[in-house]
Amino acid sequence: MNICIHSTYTCSFDDFLAMVEKTRPQWAPFVESHHIAKIDDHSSIMIMQVTDFEAMGEMMSSDEMKAWDAENGCVDVIYGMEEITG
Repeated sequence: MNICIHSTYTCSFDDFLAMVEKTRPQWAPFVESHHIAKIDDHSSIMIMQVTDFEAMGEMMSSDEMKAWDAENGCVDVIYGMEEITG
């Protein structure tokens, strides 16, 4: 299923992107594809095709991720997405 994550943060977009790349080995086993778009210096949108939501939840709620979020004022709002066919 596709998810959309709207992230806001106090760090720069480049710092946020560096964190995404650093954690890629952790989430790559359960994310088939992803795209990220910069909204402004402190916000972005990421679309991901996730195959295991339980693993994704565990990774996002790990102590390491919680600490990074707290240190960088990161708040993620996650939306589930379904294709509309017609």
